Amino acid sequence: MSATSKVLPALHPIKSLPPKFKITSGNPTAGLMENHGDAKFRSNDVIRSGSPENDALIGEVAEEAQNCAGDMGVYGEDLAYSRKGVSLEDRPSIADEDLESVPLPFPSISMSSRERRWSDTTPYASKKKLQSWFQLPNGNWELGKIITTSGNESIISLFDGKVLKVKEESLVPANPDILDGVDDLMQLSYLNEPSVLFNLQYRYNQNMIYTKAGPVLVAINPFKKVPLYGNDYIEAYKRKAIESPHVYAITDTAIREMIRDEVNQSIIISGESGAGKTETAKIAMQYLAALGGGSGIEYEILKTNPILEAFGNAKTLRNDNSSRFGKLIEIHFSETGKISGANIQTFLLEKSRVVQCNEGERSYHIFYQLCAGAPPSLRGKLNLQNAEDYNYLRQSNCYSITGVNDAEEFRTVMEALDVVHISKEDQENVFAMLAAVLWLGNISFTVIDNENHVQAVEDEGLFHVAKLIGCSIEDLKLTLSTRKMKVGNDNIVQKLTLSQAIDARDALAKSIYACLFDWLVEQINKSLAVGKRRTGRSISILDIYGFESFNRNSFEQFCINYANERLQQHFNRHLFKLEQEEYIQDGIDWAKVEFEDNQDCLNLFEKRPLGLLSLLDEESTFPNGTDLTLANKLKQHLNSNSCFKGERDQAFTVHHYAGQVTYDTTGFLEKNRDLLHVDSIQLLSSCTCPLPQIFASHMLTQSDKPVVGPLHKSGGADSQKLSVATKFKGQLFQLMQRLESTTPHFIRCIKPNNLQSPESYEQGLVLQQLRCCGVLEVVRISRSGFPTRMSHQKFARRYGFLLDNVASQDPLSVSVAILHQFNILSEMYQVGYTKLFFRTGQIGVLEDTRNRTLHGILRVQSCFRGFQARRSLKDLRGGITTLQSFIRGDKTRKAYSALLKRHRAAVIIQKQIKAVFARNRMRTISDAAIVIQAGKVLYYINSKIYDTNFCCMEYRCSN
Repeated sequence: MSATSKVLPALHPIKSLPPKFKITSGNPTAGLMENHGDAKFRSNDVIRSGSPENDALIGEVAEEAQNCAGDMGVYGEDLAYSRKGVSLEDRPSIADEDLESVPLPFPSISMSSRERRWSDTTPYASKKKLQSWFQLPNGNWELGKIITTSGNESIISLFDGKVLKVKEESLVPANPDILDGVDDLMQLSYLNEPSVLFNLQYRYNQNMIYTKAGPVLVAINPFKKVPLYGNDYIEAYKRKAIESPHVYAITDTAIREMIRDEVNQSIIISGESGAGKTETAKIAMQYLAALGGGSGIEYEILKTNPILEAFGNAKTLRNDNSSRFGKLIEIHFSETGKISGANIQTFLLEKSRVVQCNEGERSYHIFYQLCAGAPPSLRGKLNLQNAEDYNYLRQSNCYSITGVNDAEEFRTVMEALDVVHISKEDQENVFAMLAAVLWLGNISFTVIDNENHVQAVEDEGLFHVAKLIGCSIEDLKLTLSTRKMKVGNDNIVQKLTLSQAIDARDALAKSIYACLFDWLVEQINKSLAVGKRRTGRSISILDIYGFESFNRNSFEQFCINYANERLQQHFNRHLFKLEQEEYIQDGIDWAKVEFEDNQDCLNLFEKRPLGLLSLLDEESTFPNGTDLTLANKLKQHLNSNSCFKGERDQAFTVHHYAGQVTYDTTGFLEKNRDLLHVDSIQLLSSCTCPLPQIFASHMLTQSDKPVVGPLHKSGGADSQKLSVATKFKGQLFQLMQRLESTTPHFIRCIKPNNLQSPESYEQGLVLQQLRCCGVLEVVRISRSGFPTRMSHQKFARRYGFLLDNVASQDPLSVSVAILHQFNILSEMYQVGYTKLFFRTGQIGVLEDTRNRTLHGILRVQSCFRGFQARRSLKDLRGGITTLQSFIRGDKTRKAYSALLKRHRAAVIIQKQIKAVFARNRMRTISDAAIVIQAGKVLYYINSKIYDTNFCCMEYRCSN
């Protein structure tokens, strides 16, 4: 078939590409000859001489290079990987083992052209490789261009112009340039170590520190601030406006699955020391607080970080802020999805760091913060000195961290203590215990007899410790210099030698600090749980120490690496074992994928009675047991184990999943017993300060199982019942049980370099971590498997309404009908006995359709409900208007009737009043008339009388 007649599948742009990626439509030859990153292959690269050996090849190479460049023009615009945009979904996924047998999606070239360039014995796949990875002697991978191939040898040109002749089997196929910086490693056509390394480096150089590896998020520590966080990003991930990999995206998924499935979730953050686990946990908590906030408890949860970091983190050679304890914070949610409370569980605080630090390291941050930031009043009360004045702190000659202000950090811690409701009095007691621990290290001893017995010197260290913990100087002096023992019915006081006295002093300091740390966590939990209702829904964030391997590895690294071994088993179980077991149980046609299982290493630790932990506990109970006898016993019983190797002197090597670690058993037995003598506990219980009394009570009640053997014989306290290893193993199993009951989300933190330097990427270091955490296996299994699965019932219930018509109510029939209706290819899913299994990305199509349909349904429902509401409102208004009219009419009629009655009454009243007025007026007039008439009559009478009298007078006069 010719290049022009070959039909290629439809090609679409990749959904997720780096922001700076640009699609070009220029010369396809230039696009193919362009190297990854900054390396460019130019036409003259092949004729440059990198070494004398290459000069002999230049002539032949130059001709072949020109021929190759000329033939690439034959492809023209039909090149499958030209810069016009390609979709990975349109190309078949190729497993590692099939790289040499599956043809690449390039058009074929005429046979005549092939015969002129390569012999017939050259494998077909090799003839088509344009770029391949080649491993240099220093272990780094470099991209090269295949110039010509003859037999099982190929001539390649590196980016610096060197021309090498290499064995064909030493070349690893490279992905096309269009896949540079994809945000999910599952999108890579060739999934191999150099391709994964380069893809991560490409993104890392552009500050894209997060990359998906199937279901796992890979986070590379940038060792600098990157613009990927804040309220704007939180809101964007909440609204799904951004889909690129991020801690926010993982946390958002956990919240949504918790609400949707009503199943508790867990976010498991792992990685080496210095990989950024603590910061990643804080970022996840910030997102939870932003989405589930509102009650105020989220602010308290965030403020626990500076407290726990100050008291539980320290500077090591590999990390300035290394967690020296494990932390599981369980955040509880209400029914409405709001944070309602939290609980913090801690594991194995590294107590030995309190009294001993290696050169260049620091003890716990809080000591330096207290010395640098305590206010004058507190300094005077605690008699604080500078950090370099304390023996426990000055032995490492490291007092500060570049870029960190301890005084400012102390103020932050005090503010956080206020937020979690630890009273000022309790805070002063906490700082007093810290000062007491520091002054304990300054207590010195003097020899008092020929047998090297010692007693504590009455110096400022002794005085200050006695004052701070609230005991008498004599009691403290006797506790550090003598030991009470009971032999039969007699009590014997034994004087201590210098080494015994120093051990007793250091044991007291370590116990006080460890109890103080536990007490602080207990107070924080009380604050986070007061008045909070729990619904059973929670998201747990696990931030635990990473795998460690130093030049000298002691008991602490032994426990830490055992914990990481158990966590790796949990990782394997959920991503490898359970997945493949589920395929088998559900009858899925599945080719089992092999992966590296660490069960043998776990058996080495946990097997009884001949496991590392059992033999360690057994030797700890022997009266004459020493670190040397422990080493010999381990070699005697475990040398046949493939994961164990006995070393010279007191050392042994364990083959962990992350590599070999050699442990020095010096101090193993003492640290495993972790004995605090009964005299020291009695001293603490007799103190006047409240905290030492609480610590003593805790030590006396922490276990019920007695220890037999040398612990009692040496006067050990009855409180020291269980060994440290046994208690740690119990805590670890409880942790695993809690994690098993949750849906896990994994974040793998990667440290790009050991110098904690930004923009530095060490291939070997990154590759080692990728191998350790099983990233390649996860991607390989996820890509070849069916990572998305759903029960028939749930699938039918969730998507059944999308069917045009439902002929059957059987969940399986409904599910199959849905798949057929939406034309999902048969190779993209499999139907199991109880579940449906989907390839990556298939469920997203259905989910998008469901969301769109639901959105449309909601729009229709909203319109119909609006219509109903408006019609109901109109009817209601009409009814109200009618009712109001009747009521108003009735009220008007009643008012009119009352008014009419009042009018009638008023008329009657007026009539009566007018009548009264008329009668009174008539009477007045009548009376006046009568008076007038009477006056007239009287006048008349008087006039008549006058006239009569006048006449009479006249008569008499006349007479």
